Amino acid sequence: MVARPGRRLMLRLLITLTLTAVVAGVSWRWLLRHGITPPLSDLFPAGEIVIGVDASYPPFAVAIGDDLFGLDIDIGREIGRRIGLPVRFVNMGYDGLYDSLRAGQTDMTISTLLMDGFRLGDVRYTRFYFDSGLILVYDKTNPIDSGIEGIPGHAIAYEFGSSADSEVRLWSRRLSPFDTRPYELPTHALDAVRFGEADAALVDAITGRLYLRDHADWGADYTYVTHAPFAAAVRIDRVFVWKLANRALQAMVEDGTLDAIIARWL
Repeated sequence: MVARPGRRLMLRLLITLTLTAVVAGVSWRWLLRHGITPPLSDLFPAGEIVIGVDASYPPFAVAIGDDLFGLDIDIGREIGRRIGLPVRFVNMGYDGLYDSLRAGQTDMTISTLLMDGFRLGDVRYTRFYFDSGLILVYDKTNPIDSGIEGIPGHAIAYEFGSSADSEVRLWSRRLSPFDTRPYELPTHALDAVRFGEADAALVDAITGRLYLRDHADWGADYTYVTHAPFAAAVRIDRVFVWKLANRALQAMVEDGTLDAIIARWL
């Protein structure tokens, strides 16, 4: 009999918490339906946007002392500017990025995250900001304009044992014969095309763009053949933070700011 008041108290507390959760869910759904965004002070009580990043992957993010630099850093700062709040980056190991979102230690993470379907129950991804997929690089005087359909009869260079190698092996089973040129490094594969030893090189977009930037006098072009999009992520229940970040990224695409940031680093 002594335990009954305690059980009743626990039951009332459980009902209160359940109703609070239901009302909160209805509230944000109502706001979404009517296109209303809560005040920034409600979304970011600390008055800043905390962004998780792994600053060990140049040119996307690198730490020099206490300063952070890179493509992801510039994107995060620009998102903050467009939302209207200062940004604070938290440098951590890559494995801790999603955990920091779940624990509420960060508001979002921008750190070369590939969209992962297995995480869609925990996070929301923004629109992608860079495609790190494989590109086919060729000299403009010897173009392969039709992408992989134009490969038969050409010599294709790539890094041995890489994802490009796996892609070439798939092509060899699907397409008419073509010559393969495996190299130790992706930059060697690109050298082969530049020096006329191969017709095209299959490399990841990051390596390809950095190489083309370093050899700006080479008249080369490229075509995407696979896609691996990087996106920012927020915790799944922080719908309005996701909407603000996504809106800022879309505006950056439309006014050319995103392309300018990418060109600054790649």
